[in-house]
Amino acid sequence: MKHCGTQQLETDRLILRRFVIEDAAAMYRNWASDAEVTKFLTWPAHANLEGTQYVIKEWIDSYIDETFYQWAIVLKENGEEPIGSISVVDRKENVSMAHVGYCIGRKWWHQGVMSEALKAVMDFLFDIVDVNRIEARHDPRNPNSGGVMKKCGMQYEGTLRSSDWNNQGVCDACYYALLKSERNIKRIN
Repeated sequence: MKHCGTQQLETDRLILRRFVIEDAAAMYRNWASDAEVTKFLTWPAHANLEGTQYVIKEWIDSYIDETFYQWAIVLKENGEEPIGSISVVDRKENVSMAHVGYCIGRKWWHQGVMSEALKAVMDFLFDIVDVNRIEARHDPRNPNSGGVMKKCGMQYEGTLRSSDWNNQGVCDACYYALLKSERNIKRIN
């Protein structure tokens, strides 16, 4: 892989950029404090703004690492205020794989925003970072997350039973992935 760190990405409606400490209030308000948003995630809803500031500070400090990828999702029409986040949550260098995770505020659910963000990140990872495999997973009780993966061309690979943990406890994990070679074929068709 050709790591280059979190680079700003742009789509028709979105800017994906690095977090700055000034994003803490919007992140806390728009998604991090909402137990419904974090219901199927591996981190609990933030109890206070200080917790959000702490997380963003860690991310900012990590941007020096070229293998760290963490984006704030910003709607161009909203100015600079982030409405969600998307990141590479795991990677395996030996097989050139990136595992992507994401979340977005409830106000922006079912508007195609997350699919647009994931597509941009996938393009970046395939074209710039040169990954071979991009994967993601979701709790089967959260099928909308799987819908985002499908919309971006990922293929369902299977469900691992009682293999994961989130804020609901031990759970199954539905895995989706797309290989670089498959993505290029889909582009031609």
